[in-house]
Amino acid sequence: MGARSTTLLAATVLAGAPSVWPASPWPAPGTEAKDWSSESARPVPDWVRDAVVYEVFPRAFSPRGDLPGVTARLDHVRDLGATVLWLMPVQPIGLEKRKGAYGSPYSIRDYEAVNPDYGTAEDLRTLVREAHARGLRVILDVVANHTAWDSVLMKTPELYVRDAQGRVQPPNADWTDVAKLDYAHPATRAYVTGMMVRWLRDFGFDGFRCDVAGLVPTTFWEEARPALEAVRPDLFLLAEWSAPDLLARAFDADYGWPFHAALTRILSTGAPAREIRRTWDEEQRGFPRGSLHLRFSDNHDERRAVVRFGEPAAIAAAALVMTLDGIPLVYNGQEIGDTAESGGPALVEQLPIFWPIVERRPEFPVAFRALVALRRSHEALRRGALAWLGNSDEDRVVSFARRSADEEIVVAVNLSSRPWTGTIDASGGSYTEITPPVPLPQQPGGGAPPRVERHDSLPAIGLDGWGFRVFRRATR
Repeated sequence: MGARSTTLLAATVLAGAPSVWPASPWPAPGTEAKDWSSESARPVPDWVRDAVVYEVFPRAFSPRGDLPGVTARLDHVRDLGATVLWLMPVQPIGLEKRKGAYGSPYSIRDYEAVNPDYGTAEDLRTLVREAHARGLRVILDVVANHTAWDSVLMKTPELYVRDAQGRVQPPNADWTDVAKLDYAHPATRAYVTGMMVRWLRDFGFDGFRCDVAGLVPTTFWEEARPALEAVRPDLFLLAEWSAPDLLARAFDADYGWPFHAALTRILSTGAPAREIRRTWDEEQRGFPRGSLHLRFSDNHDERRAVVRFGEPAAIAAAALVMTLDGIPLVYNGQEIGDTAESGGPALVEQLPIFWPIVERRPEFPVAFRALVALRRSHEALRRGALAWLGNSDEDRVVSFARRSADEEIVVAVNLSSRPWTGTIDASGGSYTEITPPVPLPQQPGGGAPPRVERHDSLPAIGLDGWGFRVFRRATR
């Protein structure tokens, strides 16, 4: 979600402590004692396992800030190589207790309508239809935990959490622009399920990204899923949260918040690169087998990766996101090095992506197109098992293999600014380098820095500062 203070989040993420928002990377109360790793995650549609998700904030995506503006740039999304378009909420935004000039898109006044600032219902149908024509699936952001204070549902206050005096309550003291729905009331569950069914049926969406999914009872999601599958049997449900119980029966994937926190500690505060592996190991021990996590270095709740990490480090982060297991995410404008913020307070204002910035950062679209193409070209990167490989400096470099029946791909990413030459514990065999040709960022005054001695065969390897390399060998 957004349009709320993220000071606590920033402090806790950088310190490595559990964050309260946007999602806790620790088990929800009551789930700690269960060994979820002994269970299997729910089956996932093939198209979800192969997905590259592209998130769109309609207000920021085009100068017009509307749905036709999104439709007009669908070729850009397709040409990047994304397979799934995620639309942030498109419903009317509340006026009462609104934050900022435009309000948060997560403060919804009417679940059943289209925001007139964005266009009409027919504009939305056209967008979904045109996306499908380009081979893109489309998922809609659904905000099931809360509504705007002037929501049309307020005429039925029993749908909301109330205090002893019957006053409707916000989810917490900071989220002042929204009111919390009460899932102890069967009518709330019935209405939200029906609303989601109608978006699938009437507009042709392929699934939902579910805002703060862990603040809604897991039992609701488990009960709602069969009704949604009756309309769209192969739908995609993505939980914005990190908790193992969500992936057992309700959701296809959740947010890799622990991964994102570790990546931020490494690139922002100099934590050792081995934190990535440690976090991944904790996921394996704590989640059902086969769980899928959304991997990202940027989204609408975060400061831009290019701002937080710098240009070459932002590309290194993207290389890691695109080659790890899970489902990779690109947030609109990330692929051109855009610096326009989208998180609060920018989320409640209008701050369009500055698309001409690509002239200053030409290496970004080259890198993102090449990395997406690399992932989509290799089953091992989309679905292969991951095995961590030791290297001669694990404080600076992460190295791992992705293995499918037909191939093994070895990836090494330097998460430091200093060039590195060393060795990787790769298995025997002849590897071919398949690193995408990504130019280094331009230096002040023009020109690129010199590259390190690269070494052409494993186990010896050289990496530029923030550099990455990818190797492949056939296994049959």
